Amino acid sequence: MIGANSEQLGVMTPEEALVMAREEGLDLVEVAATSRPPVCRIMDYGRYKYEQKKKSSKGAKAHSATLKEVKLRPGTDQHDLNFKVNNVRRFLMDGDKVKVTVMFRGREMVHKSRGRRQLEEVTKQLGSIAKMENPPRMEGRFMSMILIGDREVIAEVRRKEKREAEGAEQAKESQAAEAVEGASEETTAEEQAPANE
Repeated sequence: MIGANSEQLGVMTPEEALVMAREEGLDLVEVAATSRPPVCRIMDYGRYKYEQKKKSSKGAKAHSATLKEVKLRPGTDQHDLNFKVNNVRRFLMDGDKVKVTVMFRGREMVHKSRGRRQLEEVTKQLGSIAKMENPPRMEGRFMSMILIGDREVIAEVRRKEKREAEGAEQAKESQAAEAVEGASEETTAEEQAPANE
């Protein structure tokens, strides 16, 4: 038997252990059922389960950086490029590395400069949120570069978004409060009007 403060209480009957646990307002939990005699502990079982759940959720939140890939073509239109850049931004904000690849086909190999311009446009649109891990280089018919997120800039962007969201929420609440006040003023004016007639 183990006490609430991890002290050894010795061997005792289950009834005696239950009485001790109830006196302390705690639970009697069987820790090692296979040992002889079985080992029990006096503890707050609800709190124990809560702490275990919290520990497991902390481990699940740790995000390992994976390599995501976004593919472009030398003739990718501006709107499509913007859409793909937003995907790259989202991946970087999630803590992933991103490989941006321009695929060349046939005669497009002659115009490698257009592919390089596409990659430069991606880095320009991302701004300071992305750092270049590997600069653009040719690998067969593909020109690619690898980007990683700048942690400090990403943290600042998240703080800014949080402040903006809180400000928008406060504005909604104040508008709702004004609408309620305006509605109550109208009803009091309507109630007073029949009384004046």
